[in-house]
Amino acid sequence: MVPNLLILLDIMHKELLFFASFCFLIGSTDDLIFDGLWLFYKFRRKFFIKPEYQKATVESLNPPDPSRPMAVFVPTWNEAAVIGAMLRRCLTQWSEDHFRIYVGCYPNDQETILAVAQAGFGSDKIRLIVCREPGPTSKADCLNNLWDALCRDEIEERMRFEAIVLHDAEDIVHPNALNLLQHLVARAALVQLPVIPRRARNSRWIAGHYGDEFAEMHGKQMVLREALGAAIPSAGVGCAFARNGLSELSVRTRGRPFDANSLTEDYELGLHLTGGKERGIFARLEDPCGQLIATQEFFPDNLEDAIRQKSRWMAGIALNGWDRMGWKSSGWKNSWRENWMRLRDRKASFAAVILAIGYITIILTGLLILVDLLGIYSAQPVSEIVRMMLVANLFFLLWRLGLKSYFVFSLYGMREAFLSIPRTIVANVINILAAWRAMGRYLDQLSGLPPKWEKTVHFYPPSQDVQKLRLQENSGADG
Repeated sequence: MVPNLLILLDIMHKELLFFASFCFLIGSTDDLIFDGLWLFYKFRRKFFIKPEYQKATVESLNPPDPSRPMAVFVPTWNEAAVIGAMLRRCLTQWSEDHFRIYVGCYPNDQETILAVAQAGFGSDKIRLIVCREPGPTSKADCLNNLWDALCRDEIEERMRFEAIVLHDAEDIVHPNALNLLQHLVARAALVQLPVIPRRARNSRWIAGHYGDEFAEMHGKQMVLREALGAAIPSAGVGCAFARNGLSELSVRTRGRPFDANSLTEDYELGLHLTGGKERGIFARLEDPCGQLIATQEFFPDNLEDAIRQKSRWMAGIALNGWDRMGWKSSGWKNSWRENWMRLRDRKASFAAVILAIGYITIILTGLLILVDLLGIYSAQPVSEIVRMMLVANLFFLLWRLGLKSYFVFSLYGMREAFLSIPRTIVANVINILAAWRAMGRYLDQLSGLPPKWEKTVHFYPPSQDVQKLRLQENSGADG
């Protein structure tokens, strides 16, 4: 009986090994082509761009223009613990006189309303907006309430905002961010700044894996995406939408530019605005201290919150996005570039399934080795084609780990670069569990359930620790 079971496991092992190896080979080939194009782009930029087109600096930006005011949208739900410190930092860091912060709160969230009121006391830069419906509805619904308030203010004050900037209640803003966004938004429908995740000291592995992913995503993927001329998705924070673009979209959507039925309204909005003739800009610019002008924030530091957050991303981008947006943009960018980028956006859920199969295969391999050492059963050798795929996948794996470590090193330092290698296993486990949960959320929406704002617990560091973050970048120190 035991040998028959082992024979069945051996057959299953060989089938799963072939399937996983083949799928990994396809995905790795896609990544290698993308990496090759990025290297070509970097080489071309470094050696063949004329001096007059070299990268701008903070000093070369135009001074803030008060005639082009910026509106900052901050949707909240149960954010009393962080929103006050975030708003006070915004008022301190942004000394310009050309912005107004619209904070959306729910009528049944009195603690957050009080925190916003206290932070904005004596300042005309903070506008508290109480949503019509009790919360939580969805993040997009809260943003639409802020949009309505902005439109009313423009009519009453006979003025017009230049752009709408999105931020979350836990964001640590950069002092040069608004000036850079105002400088670039006149040229594009969307301007996105890099996002730099910070981790709590007690979450080296779970929170740390966000830094690994964003270092590569905003150091390579978004850069090449813009270079290829594909639509630019919004990260939901540290991004500016041109007022005219949102206005045109609002006309088509009955005054609701943010889709309340979407789990990832920011991602979809970016593609809608930059998928036609309008362009998107991903802005990587350093300040005079050599630090990136970026949005920093502390990401989830426990497994449950990380799975919840990533499942929303997967369900909204990979599953709902397939249904809602298809494979082509609504403008002239219906090209192989756009389809390729959307395929890369949506392969996360499928990749998580393949990763799960891969880990099952590793477990079966160890089991078959053990029974062979015990003399119970000798497994059949793998075929030559599988051996070749395994060797190729090993090369691709080393390439991917090395390249990811490079991006982590460039942002966080050598220690985090080394830690990013074993953290890959943690990231894979989180992605596998998140994919399972994302499928459940997707099925819920197919059954007609409205999307619900499932927020995670946020953390905002004390003011003295916020100042240290700028010094710790590129040093590998804890956030």
